[in-house]
Amino acid sequence: MRRWLAVVGIGEDGTAGLNPAARTLIETAEVLVGGARHLGMVPQGRAERIVWERPLRVTFGAIEAHRGRRVTVLASGDPMWYGIGVTLTRRFPREEMTIIPQPSAFSLAAARLGWPLADCATITLHGRPLDILRSYLAPQRRILILSEDGDTPRAVAELLNGLGWGPSRLSVFAYLGGSREAVIEEEAQRWGDRRAAELNTIAIACRAGPDARALPLLAGLPDDVYEHDGQLTKREVRAATLAALAPLPEQTLWDVGAGCGSIAIEWLRGGEGRSAVAIERHPARAAMIARNAASLGVAGLRIVLGTAPQALEDLPRPDAVFIGGGIGAGGLLLKAWESLPPGGHLVANVVTAEGEARLLYWHARHGGTLTRIAVSRAEPVESNHLWRPLASVTQLAAIKLG
Repeated sequence: MRRWLAVVGIGEDGTAGLNPAARTLIETAEVLVGGARHLGMVPQGRAERIVWERPLRVTFGAIEAHRGRRVTVLASGDPMWYGIGVTLTRRFPREEMTIIPQPSAFSLAAARLGWPLADCATITLHGRPLDILRSYLAPQRRILILSEDGDTPRAVAELLNGLGWGPSRLSVFAYLGGSREAVIEEEAQRWGDRRAAELNTIAIACRAGPDARALPLLAGLPDDVYEHDGQLTKREVRAATLAALAPLPEQTLWDVGAGCGSIAIEWLRGGEGRSAVAIERHPARAAMIARNAASLGVAGLRIVLGTAPQALEDLPRPDAVFIGGGIGAGGLLLKAWESLPPGGHLVANVVTAEGEARLLYWHARHGGTLTRIAVSRAEPVESNHLWRPLASVTQLAAIKLG
């Protein structure tokens, strides 16, 4: 089928800023789709007009009904950078689409500030929790943010202040690229209650205050950043466990018997594009996982309340499985192993003799690597220090070969 569906990025300067190809796709469209603001930039013509509805799938159905006609969707800036183009390519075959971008809000903001765009962290808070910003904070880091609305800059400033990053400088750009373009620049700690224009982009030059705590993205966060009830994979063992899971971009983890969620949380913090499911049978611990995920910037962690292996049904297929609890459940190891694709990683940690016996039995039949992890920490005793051993952990790590 010919490419009947076009996605055209349009900026605040409207159709005047479009190249000839983009302008032609708009002028010759039989159906125009977009928000009221974008449709208002295009002079009235003979094309039928469809305004985005909520939920978006309603409008997708309307677009599908016009398959084969000349349909042009208007998008903000670059449709493939947190834009509607990403969603449309998941719904319609790429071979049936033409996508023409304009400079994104990120590109324009970086140009105004003289920031190398490739060195900036770029995120959107449109329809996403504010807490995701937490995992991006680091000294001297530059962050570009697509706002939800005019209250977003105030909410960002409040979060920065609460975490000790009040000296960070905010540059809030309104209507980038248009005749109404304006910028407000202020430290987060001085932002106050002011509200920005509804359409705005935020730039943060991160500066740590004396109370700020910068947390690394590598595995092995300090134990005290987690709320837990004792069911916590300790820092040294956690780092070794993530190394054995060998996470890669776009991969999915099952964290079975997740406890306080530390393995799944650090799997997500270590790289964008990954996903994770934390499976926990205790409601109080599941709530604790949710609080830890929010406070550590991975509020998108999926939490399943249930008992494995039954709770594993209908989950997205994993690339890696970690079993930190419930190893005694009948069929759990087999279910986890069968769920993995070739090349998938299975890692299980146990501290009891009974749990170790199960891993030994499994290892004898399926192979893998067994490791004993023993850690001692020095603790003060009067004027001296004494080594206090943590419970030794037996770890099974196996890679599925086909």
